[in-house]
Amino acid sequence: MSVSSALPEHSIRSTRSERILVLTSLLLVIAILSIVAFLLVRERANAQLSATRAATNIVQLIEADVLRNVELYDLSLQGLIAASRRDDLKTVSPIIRHLALFDRATAAPYKGDILLLDPHGDVIADSASVEPRKGNFADREYFQVHINNPDPAMFISRPFRTRLAEHEWRISFSRRVSGTQGEFLGVAEAAMRLSYFDQLFSSLTIGPNSSVNLISKDGILLAQEPRLAEELVGKDFSSRPNFQRIVKEGDGSFTGISSLTQDKRLYTFSKVGNLPLIVIVALSSDEVFASWKRTALVVSLATLALCISLLWLTWLLCRELRLRHSAERELAQLAATDALTGVANRRTLDQTLRHEWFRAQRSGLPLSLLMIDADHFKAFNDRHGHLAGDDALCSLTKVISTSVRRPGDLVARYGGEEFSVILPETDSAGARQIAEAIRVAVEQLPLVPGAEMPMTVSIGISTWTSASETNLERLLFAADKALYQAKEGGRNRVVAAS
Repeated sequence: MSVSSALPEHSIRSTRSERILVLTSLLLVIAILSIVAFLLVRERANAQLSATRAATNIVQLIEADVLRNVELYDLSLQGLIAASRRDDLKTVSPIIRHLALFDRATAAPYKGDILLLDPHGDVIADSASVEPRKGNFADREYFQVHINNPDPAMFISRPFRTRLAEHEWRISFSRRVSGTQGEFLGVAEAAMRLSYFDQLFSSLTIGPNSSVNLISKDGILLAQEPRLAEELVGKDFSSRPNFQRIVKEGDGSFTGISSLTQDKRLYTFSKVGNLPLIVIVALSSDEVFASWKRTALVVSLATLALCISLLWLTWLLCRELRLRHSAERELAQLAATDALTGVANRRTLDQTLRHEWFRAQRSGLPLSLLMIDADHFKAFNDRHGHLAGDDALCSLTKVISTSVRRPGDLVARYGGEEFSVILPETDSAGARQIAEAIRVAVEQLPLVPGAEMPMTVSIGISTWTSASETNLERLLFAADKALYQAKEGGRNRVVAAS
C-alpha cells in the first residue's frame, strides 16, 4: 500500500464536492432557463391575446357601423318598393311622387343613386332627379340576379365602377319587385360608394403592415385599408384557404400565412349580422409581437449572461477547490510520508496497522507484520558519515519496497534504521518468504565505498490468525521480540515469533 493509496477518502470527498457543485450549478441554470422560457411563452400568449381582443373590438365596431348603414339602405329599398305599389301616387305631381318614393334615402351616408327599374332594366324613378335619367341597366349583376329568382331578400352585388365620368367604385343593394302573382316587375337598387369603407377603416388605428378588409360571403373583396393594391378590390378570394376557413368558422381568430404578402398574420373575423358580408382584421405577426420580441431579446441576453457568469464562477470555484484539495492532499501526503525515504512514516504505520487489524478481525484472514532493522548501522553511520548513512537507508527502502509488491501491503519507516511491513491476508509462511526475499536482496547490494562487508538486515515476524488469542499491542510486541532474537542470533536472519 503506497502512501497515496492510503488517502482515497480525501480524494473521494474532493471529487464528490466538485460534482455536487457542478450539478447544483447546472440544475440552477436549467431552473433559470426554464422559468425565463415559461415567462416568455406566457408573455407571448398574452401579447397575442391582447392583439386578438383589440382586433375583435375593431371588428365589432366595423360590424355595427356597416350593419347600421346597410339597414338604412335596405329601409330605403323597402320604402321605394312599397311606395311604387301605391296607385294614388300615380296621379300626384312628379315632385310629390319623387319625395314619396325617396324620402328614406337621404339619411344614408356615402349613398349613390337609388333607382327603380322596370322589367326591362329601364329607369322608372331616379333619386338624383325628378325626371328619371335615360338609361338601361339590364346588364348589371344586381338586375340579372333577380329576373329568375323570386327570393325577395336584399342582394349585395360585386364591386363595380360607375358609368359616370369619375368611374368610382361602388356596390349595389337591390331587391326584387314582384307582382301579386310573383311575376317579375323590376328591381329597386341603391348604390353605395366604397369610399365609405375607406373613410371608416382609415379612422382605425392598425399597424402599417396590417389590414382591415370587408369581403362578401362569395369571396369578393369590397374594401381594404390600407390598400395593398388597387386592383384587389373586386377580386375573388373564395379559393384561398384562409377565406375558406373564415367562411366555415363564421367568426373567431387564427394565425395563418397571407396568400398575398406571404407573411404570418393574426386573422380576426366576424359576419356582419345576417348580411352576406364578413369583416376581417389581419394583423401582421411582426407588429403583434414586436414589443414582445424586444423584451424577449433583452431578457434572453440578460439570462444568458447570468447563466454564463454562473457557470464561469462555478468553474473558478471548482478550480480553486481542486487546487485547495490538491494542496491538502500534498500536505496530507507529506504528513504521512517519511521525508528521507519516501515511504510511510510512523503515524501512518500506526493508523494502517489498526485499520488492518480490525479488518482481519472481521474477515478472519491472517495478518502478518515484519520488523526490519539494518545490522551495525550505527557503526556504519559513524564511520562513513550521515550522508552515506542516508544513502544506505534509501537503498534499503528501495529493496524492501521492490520485494513488497501487493497494493494492500504497506512499507513504513518505524524509526532510525528500523522499518516495518504490514502484510494483510498473509500467513506466517508467506511472511517468511517475503522476509527472506528482502534479506537476500539487501545482502546482494553493492558495497558502499570504504565498507568491508555488505549491508545486512535482521527481520522479525509476527502473525495473527483466527486461532490465536492476542491483541494488536501483543502482535507488535511479538514482531519486535522476534527482531531482537534475530539480532541476538547473529543478525542477517529472519525469525518468526512463536
